[in-house]
Amino acid sequence: MAAPRRNEKEDAVLDTGAESDEDVFHDARFPEEEEAKLLKESHEIKAEANGLFTSACYDQAISTYDRALATCPNYLDYDVAVLRCNIAACYLKLADWKSAVDSATASLDRLEKLVPSSPLNDKAPAESEHAKPTTNDTQGPEAVVEILDDDAEETEEQQLKRLKEQDELRTNVQRIRAKALMRRAKAKSQMGGWANLQGAAEDYQLLNAMTLPPDETRIVRRALAELPERIKEAREKEMGEMMSKMKDLGNGFLKPFGLSTDNFKFVQDPKTGGYSMNFQSS
Repeated sequence: MAAPRRNEKEDAVLDTGAESDEDVFHDARFPEEEEAKLLKESHEIKAEANGLFTSACYDQAISTYDRALATCPNYLDYDVAVLRCNIAACYLKLADWKSAVDSATASLDRLEKLVPSSPLNDKAPAESEHAKPTTNDTQGPEAVVEILDDDAEETEEQQLKRLKEQDELRTNVQRIRAKALMRRAKAKSQMGGWANLQGAAEDYQLLNAMTLPPDETRIVRRALAELPERIKEAREKEMGEMMSKMKDLGNGFLKPFGLSTDNFKFVQDPKTGGYSMNFQSS
């Protein structure tokens, strides 16, 4: 009987700082036959969830994707990342921006374990995430691979096959990474606020360095053109609100001394956006 799978929320609750325990759990693997059985079941459930998404049954799709996650061996980072990315798409449809950000981030974290992000890795086509084969090879793109001698344990044919699988993995990872970044950027942009808009701009900058379909490229470039003004407005608004709160707090402290914040003049530096303060007697 398969061992019960801890989900990521449980991992977070049980985390006591002993990273080695979590790493051991993540690396513990099912026997090959059992793993294949669980993965097949997870893919079947995912296909059901995909159908629910297509039918606009987004809440049901999320529940079904969660079932697929519960069935999928936790150490299969690519498959988990795809499911998390799909869940993010559901939350976008439901306008649940915070949950979309969380799901997309969880997807990106899993992909980072497989292929660390870098400009050299970002040139991959962003196609549908539902049609690619599964691979469990986790060797990063920076690895130097040599073709060994004929008498080596691994034959040249086997090495070439392994290299092909690694290349397919990198392509698949970057494809899902583009989807997750796009979904997280959109959700952060919709949430608004200085920090979220800045985060959206950072994600769109990463996307701008990737090879995307033409329609997504247009979305990214339009967002990068519009976000600077939105970020500026959000920053000024939040700074104004913060200064107002500081003024109220300061008046409470200064009142016993016959002073108020009106005795202090705040001047904003147009270049840095920072403030300087000058005292003025009444």
